[in-house]
Amino acid sequence: MSTKYVFDVDGTLTPSRGIIDLDFKAWFNTFCLVNDVYLVTGSDRDKTIEQISEPTYNLCKKVYNCSGSDVYSGSEKVRSSAWKVPPSMHRILDGWLQASRFPVRTGNHKEERPGMMNFSVVGRNATKEQRAEYVEYDTLNKERETIAHIINSYYKDITATVGGETGIDIHPTGSDKSQILEDFQNYREKIHFFGDSIFPSGNDWSIAKAIEERTNGKSHQVKDWRDTWKQLEELTT
Repeated sequence: MSTKYVFDVDGTLTPSRGIIDLDFKAWFNTFCLVNDVYLVTGSDRDKTIEQISEPTYNLCKKVYNCSGSDVYSGSEKVRSSAWKVPPSMHRILDGWLQASRFPVRTGNHKEERPGMMNFSVVGRNATKEQRAEYVEYDTLNKERETIAHIINSYYKDITATVGGETGIDIHPTGSDKSQILEDFQNYREKIHFFGDSIFPSGNDWSIAKAIEERTNGKSHQVKDWRDTWKQLEELTT
């Protein structure tokens, strides 16, 4: 029975919005050479390469960027979605930017990617310190969960999930990370999925749940890249 390993990237293989640790990268590259490895991330291709490097990116069998709406095999684009959020969504998000009690705005709050949008109150231009401040604020106030809940209540054909430390991923209903399983139709294959957001409002929840429902599927909640490394070593040695 063949085994497939599927990984989230941000917070799972790398620090949030950060670069992969060099020692872990060397170990992971070797792991990719002897195993079937796939990545699924809300980030776009350029950001993913920035985090893990192009050689590591190309060692993976496929990379499902934008939660699976922009798919690559090495440098070759396999498929991509042209979906965009409706104008009414922009008005709702602009309203939240004005209404949020978090005081810092750094720019790049709405980032459109193939088949999805990422929204952040603090903005994707935030420094590490500003991101940490927002994480503390959001942990206390559950702002992202509230915004996602409102979007999910208002739109029946659009889904919003908490993604990373400061963002919300917005995409057509059904076009979450679980959509990549259309490429894994051989139920004899065992799938291991590793992610840091396997909770009901998290953007790893749908794929983890779908994999757990398979006969040979197993999902692994991780705290960070160190925990991913530790769990992988325990699983494969």
